[in-house]
Amino acid sequence: MEKFKHKKSLGQNFLQDEQVLKKIASSIETNENDLIIEIGPGEGALTKYLKKKKGIVICYEVDERLTKYLNLLENDDCKVIYQDFLQANLDEIESNTYDNIYFIANIPYYITTPIIEKITSSNLNVQDMVFLVQKEVAERLSALPRTKEYGALTVLLTYDYNIEYLFTVNKESFKPMPKVDSAVIKMSKINRNNKVLNREKFIKLVKDSFAMKRKNIRNNLKSYDLKIVEAILNKYNCTLQNRAEELPLSFFIDLTNELNKN
Repeated sequence: MEKFKHKKSLGQNFLQDEQVLKKIASSIETNENDLIIEIGPGEGALTKYLKKKKGIVICYEVDERLTKYLNLLENDDCKVIYQDFLQANLDEIESNTYDNIYFIANIPYYITTPIIEKITSSNLNVQDMVFLVQKEVAERLSALPRTKEYGALTVLLTYDYNIEYLFTVNKESFKPMPKVDSAVIKMSKINRNNKVLNREKFIKLVKDSFAMKRKNIRNNLKSYDLKIVEAILNKYNCTLQNRAEELPLSFFIDLTNELNKN
């Protein structure tokens, strides 16, 4: 078979390490009536392990040059859709047909956030998402308060998901080899007890709080009622001088709900 020419514009760095591929596939536990969606299967290195799991596999691949590899993997339980995942209509997936839906992907750095946002804003019953991403992105998504990686995206995602940094993947595990190491993260859906009363206000508040990361809450939230903001901050032994990166998710939930009353 003719040697495949990887496209840098598509972020094509294909994972070759069989042990890592097995570890990624084993990070989810599926049943017969589950759906696994793989984004960017490439030559099908991970797909062949996903096929061994219980359930149906659907792959989204933007590069039709890879049909010569992926055609060999297709059957009644494994389907490949040649389309840019970001352009896909996820409403076409009959989610009620499946007990759980799992996403697995080796995501290029430049479309990591758009892909995650597309999935999390969909109406699909997503149980777990396992992503192989650039190491620094994995650290940012799984960051804790009072760390430099902690940001608005971290807060917004941890409202709905438990985000776990599973393991680091050496850059030498890919072909062609990227410039940096990668890591695998797992995002698992959680049923939250302390919920926000207004999701849109919560999203806006979090983004405003981190708008200028080096600025304190007083500066970033100066258009809000600072008396209310300060009252909630006091519950967390914090002041208007604190930065958003120092505050836990529960602070943003409490503040959203208090502001929603007024």
